[in-house]
Amino acid sequence: MSDESATVDEKPSEAKGSADVDAKPAEPEAKPVEPVDDLVTTHHTLKVGRRRLRYTATTGRVVLREEEHKDGTFGGHKARAELSMTSYVLDDADARTRPVTFAFNGGPGSSSVWLHLGLLGPRRVLSGDVGALQPPPYDLVDNPESLLAVSDLVFIDPMSTGYSRAVEGGKPGDYHGYQKDIESVGELIRLWTSRNGRWMSPKFVAGESYGTLRGAALAEHLQSRYGMYLNGLVLISSVLDLSSVDFENQRNDRAHALYLPTYAAVAHFHGKHGRRSLRSVLDEAEAYAVRDYPWVLSRGHRLTKGERAEAVSTLARLSGLTEDYIDRADLRIEHWRYFTELLRDERLSVGRLDARFTGPAAAAIAENMDADPSHDAITGPYAAAWNHYVRDELGYGSDLHYEQISRLVHPWSFKDFEGRPVDVSPKLERAMRQNPHLRVHIAYGYYDGATPHFAAEDVVAHLQLPADLLANIEHAYYEAGHMMYVHEPSRLQQSKDLAEFVVRSSGRDT
Repeated sequence: MSDESATVDEKPSEAKGSADVDAKPAEPEAKPVEPVDDLVTTHHTLKVGRRRLRYTATTGRVVLREEEHKDGTFGGHKARAELSMTSYVLDDADARTRPVTFAFNGGPGSSSVWLHLGLLGPRRVLSGDVGALQPPPYDLVDNPESLLAVSDLVFIDPMSTGYSRAVEGGKPGDYHGYQKDIESVGELIRLWTSRNGRWMSPKFVAGESYGTLRGAALAEHLQSRYGMYLNGLVLISSVLDLSSVDFENQRNDRAHALYLPTYAAVAHFHGKHGRRSLRSVLDEAEAYAVRDYPWVLSRGHRLTKGERAEAVSTLARLSGLTEDYIDRADLRIEHWRYFTELLRDERLSVGRLDARFTGPAAAAIAENMDADPSHDAITGPYAAAWNHYVRDELGYGSDLHYEQISRLVHPWSFKDFEGRPVDVSPKLERAMRQNPHLRVHIAYGYYDGATPHFAAEDVVAHLQLPADLLANIEHAYYEAGHMMYVHEPSRLQQSKDLAEFVVRSSGRDT
């Protein structure tokens, strides 16, 4: 009866099985997946002379975390970025005596692939050189001159370069600037050193181009923030003070003067100085650039006709340009225009990164070349070599595009230098005063139109350091360009120079 009455009294819309009966309890909101390190390890050998080096390679992405503090409350250690890196560690070596070198390129926006596969790493790309470029698909070979013979290696790709990215939902733009870039690279160095038990190892930082600016500031940051004192700093194609190469302000007469020796070297390479030696041309250009040229530019309209005519003649002869061009340029040669103008009569553009390279001009009347032929010559080989190597030999697969040169980092923030030149030479001074054992190796390419050798020398000449610390700085010169290791004789010599520097600066037998 009770069953029947229940059936009779129940309306169809209220029957069991209606929405409130079928409804499932609300699922708890899913927590975001915490990113973890994505690393792959492989084992290899490298023959160096009669030695056979057995080493372990590790590549992938490392999660960087930041301590979160808000309103006086600790909010945890939150993942913010995933930076890509590749390390090479010699098997069974004594960590107390075995050096480690942390390396990166510049840009801003460059990955570390250039130093990695061009100079320092255990494998290197065959790209060819001026007049003998390799055709696709290129080749990858062992590098018996690798710095691995005397030092473990860690190659770092800063944010938005290589495979480095912000965590999901993160803001990569926060890292696209001077200070955050140094902090994030420094944190990766600290993590690697701690996790691999290398605090007692001799430590080196090597940077190229903007990586020298990063490297000098990073040396000070590592020492001041973490107490991580370095044995050595390697600056390849150095630029520590951007005002020394700044042409955005056409009135920056300092840059015009400091570029002149590079123009003279380039003109010499392209046959504009007859049978004179490169050294004699450089001696004349450097002497003029350091004394007479700055005076000429400072005089403005106060120059007499005779003084101006003499300056026009000298600049034309040294640079390889015509007197008419020098006169119309008001004695000031902008570098992009120079590389477009020098061989205009042959309808060729000259490389900016490496002025030994030339390429057909897109337009014989263009004010600036449409592309740098030296950069065009190496982009393909390095891209092919890396994308093969990382997958087929290092065993790391990612569908992310490896950003060889990333445009995503722009605009780059220099807010820390608002109202003043971007100059980290005070950071280098501080690092060397703080750590009197810090040694510095600077490598220059005579045909480098991006970071000219005389501009870098000028910055060093004005360091406010006592003589005993200045003696810790050594200089190496190569008849090549910005990436001097593209030139085979320079690569061999530079590899030897760097190995000797590391051994000499480690304070222990390696």
